[in-house]
Amino acid sequence: MKIQLLPSTFDENGTASRRQHLSCFVVDDRVAIDAGSLAMATTTAQKKQIRDVVLTHAHLDHIAGLPLFIDDLFAGLDAPVRVYCSAEVLETLERDIFNWEIYPRFSELKNKNGASVMQYQPFEAGREFTVKHLRIKSISVNHKVPTVGFIVSDAKTTIALTGDTAEMSDFWQTVNAETNLSALLIECAFPNELEELAENSHHLTPRNLQKELAKFNRKECAIYVVNIKPMYRDEVVKQIEELQIENLQILEVGQVYEW
Repeated sequence: MKIQLLPSTFDENGTASRRQHLSCFVVDDRVAIDAGSLAMATTTAQKKQIRDVVLTHAHLDHIAGLPLFIDDLFAGLDAPVRVYCSAEVLETLERDIFNWEIYPRFSELKNKNGASVMQYQPFEAGREFTVKHLRIKSISVNHKVPTVGFIVSDAKTTIALTGDTAEMSDFWQTVNAETNLSALLIECAFPNELEELAENSHHLTPRNLQKELAKFNRKECAIYVVNIKPMYRDEVVKQIEELQIENLQILEVGQVYEW
């Protein structure tokens, strides 16, 4: 399995910036998990292949690229872009984004080829569903709005992704039951000094990240930190490094990881 966190901004020399505003992971160049930078940072090959988008929640940094991605593909589609999400996220997208005022309601449209443009695939938290070659299990996590994390498996590899979250329990119970886990991707948004803000917005700090990882019993598993708020990246990375947590590293933006 290959996974890549797509860039959302670029440095002056054109390389992907480590300061990440948007969240979009691409699995095997075929399936997107969240869509923050989906329209802006996918390669030509990825744009040709990705027709399945799986959403953790409806915050803007996780969905911003979805309307633009479908807009880019609109005329040439011969099958819809399938959007996998909870009922709550579906309601938010239809009410606040695809509402004919912010953007067209693509779920109601067909292009000149007669193809539907977008199709929702609702799922329930705690249920497993199939997306292309992947089996995905959704798990409720602790964020400000209804949000899920995922366990993603192909025939050989399984990874876990928390999405945005604060302290949680169901996620760890489910993940700890996995017998063969190759990687855990876990958020850590704010530095310790902003713990009150982190608590109010339901995110983790390095101090609370350490507490959460104490609940994780797969000590041999690779751990990658994601979703660091760009304004606080340097402080968060420094504080995480000081913890010296075994098998933990910061996930590099744009790099392709393979397990």
